[in-house]
Order: sequence, then C-alpha cells, then structure tokens
Amino acid sequence: MNESLLQFIWQFQYFKTTNLQTTEGEAITLIQPGNINVNQGPDFLNAKVVIGDNTWAGNIELHILTSDWNKHKHSGDKNYSNVILHVVWKNDLAKAATDQTTIPVLELQHCVSKILLERYDELMNKKTFVPCDNHLPVLDSMKWLAWKERLAVERLQRKSNEILESLTKANNHWEEVFWWKLAGNFGIKVNAEIFENMATSIPVNILAKHKNQIHQLESLLLGQAGLLNHDFEEEYPAMLKKEYLFYQKKYKLIQIPLAPFFLRMRPANFPTIRLAQLAMLIQHSVHLFSKIKELQTVKEVRELLDVTANDYWHYHYMFDQPTAFHPKKLGLQMIENIIINTIIPILFAHGLFTKNEVIKEKAVKWLFDLGAEKNAITKTWSTLGVTNKNALESQALIELKNSYCKQTRCLECAVGNALMREKG
Repeated sequence: MNESLLQFIWQFQYFKTTNLQTTEGEAITLIQPGNINVNQGPDFLNAKVVIGDNTWAGNIELHILTSDWNKHKHSGDKNYSNVILHVVWKNDLAKAATDQTTIPVLELQHCVSKILLERYDELMNKKTFVPCDNHLPVLDSMKWLAWKERLAVERLQRKSNEILESLTKANNHWEEVFWWKLAGNFGIKVNAEIFENMATSIPVNILAKHKNQIHQLESLLLGQAGLLNHDFEEEYPAMLKKEYLFYQKKYKLIQIPLAPFFLRMRPANFPTIRLAQLAMLIQHSVHLFSKIKELQTVKEVRELLDVTANDYWHYHYMFDQPTAFHPKKLGLQMIENIIINTIIPILFAHGLFTKNEVIKEKAVKWLFDLGAEKNAITKTWSTLGVTNKNALESQALIELKNSYCKQTRCLECAVGNALMREKG
C-alpha cells in the first residue's frame, strides 16, 4: 500500500462504505468525502461526515499508519487544525491522540476488495508495452474518444509550456520562436537540436533581408550549420561558401560548434537536403507564422509547405557528389510531421498566450483533420485493439504511452481507473 493508492481508494470510494466505525467504535456515515487537495495541507478538503450523533464539516488527512500523523509533525501545523477524520490503512496505535486533540481514526484495510489490490499490484509490476495490455480495450469507443481528446490537449499544453519558455528568450517574438522550432523539426530526430541551434544563431530579420535570393539563404543556413567548411570542386557549393564567408563577417555570425549528422540516414533526410528545402520555404514567406495564423484549413497549410529545393539539388544529395535527376520535394509525410509537431503546438501556445479560444480550437481541429501517424507506438496500440484514426488519436496514444504507461500513472489514467473498478 502507498499513499497514492490510498488517496485513489478514498477519492472514488472504492471500499465498503456501510457499517464504518472509528477505531474507538463510533459509527461513521460519509456524506461528502471531500475534494482532493493539490496544495499544501490535508489530502481532502471540504468533507462532511457523521461520527456518532454529530455531523462534522472540514478536512480529511490520509496516512498508511496512524502514527504517521505525529511522524509528519501535523500536530503543531495550523494547516491541519480543521481535520475532522484521520483515514489510515492500518491503525498501529491504541489511541489516535495528537497533543490535546483526539481526531477520530478510520482504518480501511479491512474494507477494500482484495481484487482491487491484486489488480493494482499487477499494473505496477508488469513489464510489457503497457501494464494493462491483456485487459484492453477496457473502455468503450465513446470513453476512449473522450480520454484521447484530453490526452491530446494535455500534450499540446505541455508542448506549449516549452514554447512559451522559448518565447521569453525571444523577447515575445513569435516569428523568431516559430523559426527556431520549424528548423528543429526539419532536422528530424537525429539533427533536431543541431538545426534549432543553427536557427537561433541567425535572427529571423537577417533571413528577411535575403528573402529573394535562394542561394544567399542556403549559404546562411548551410554555413551556420558547418556544412560549408570544405574546399569544393563544383562551382555551386564554392559560390555558397564565398557568400557565407561574406555574410558571416557582415553580420558577425557565430557558427554552431557541432555539424549535423549524416550517418545511418536515408539520403532524402540528409541535412543538406533538409536545409535546402527549409531555405526554399523561407523564400516563399519569411513571415510564415503570421500567414499560418490566417489559414483556416489543413489543406491550405499543406499547400504553403509544398516546396522543392532549388535545381542544384535535383542532381545532388551532398556537395560534389552528382546523382541521377530527382527533384527534392518536401514529401507529404514530412509536411504532416511539421504540421503536427511544430505548427499545431505553436498555434495552440499562441492561443493559450493570447487567451484566444478560437485559435486553440482550430489547432485541435487540425489534428482531427490530419491522417493518423504510423510509428512503433501507434502500431502496437492498434494490435491491442485501440484505434488510431487520425493525428489527434496518434498524439494521444503517444502521450498515453510516454507520460502515463511508462511512469505507471495508472491511477490517473481513464483506462487504469476503469480497470481498477472492474470486479474481475
């Protein structure tokens, strides 16, 4: 037994509530178990109980052992002065005396189903993809949808907090933050941090000055990423290097210390290709975030991101290494990845920051309108009978796996909660 489980049992009254008695033999009738307290003080506030012939209103404190009251030094703490009932798993004292005040004690260990405890032990100790895998899907389709919607919003709120931290660093410049996060997304998982570092080294106002010259944009991005530090045989990369050295000196740019990785990567994801595509996207519109805020549909966002790297890259994946003709178009999968992982979170964060519910609702709707993501996590959920119909459900299932299942937060999960209520 632990206090989290004890709180869960009390909050949802998963115990026999009839014929309750204090450790002194007085009858207890629960009228209101109280509201869980997330701040300092007793575990549950605003409770109401009848003890003997008296009705009491106040707070309830929970402990594993009765003696924990004194161990935690609650007797001299004014936050606990209005505790009307001390709920414990096991009473280890003859009397529940706390200084001059005697607080009634309710022992719960004989009132809780063994099946509930066994189910909890199973969830906490199982080492599979998710602890409840052999019980799924547990919830009906409507309850799953409600839980997924909540998970997706939780994920957006968590990402928003990270974005708002970046906004502070950018002096509340949304276009700057969007540029940083967009660049990081273009780096995919392997080079995300490196690409974002590159982006933070080039202010967005400098990019705006070179909007109409794709080779200048490429020189800035590739140069700051450390990909122009060689002597090139071909004319185009040699020209980019020359341009970069000029602008590096002009703008006093400091090149990032770590260059992007190419190892064990598909050529389409090479950092050279992704930076060339990013440069083309910047050329289309420097004030990308302002434009995106005005769009209403996912289709319009896809069209905005539909870019192809310039002609040199039709025949190259790397400098000085010609290949057969193949235009380096930003594919649909990458476009939707950018929408899901950069555009929607920043749009939601902007709505949160400006208290604009319309923008937040649009961000959530766009998740509904995008196709489901296919990855190891979502595929495994599907094999367990949990549907993955769109990007909102995909994001929810990723959040569920990473933020709940991995951390065994089963008591806070709608699935775990329902499973704990089952009678076996």
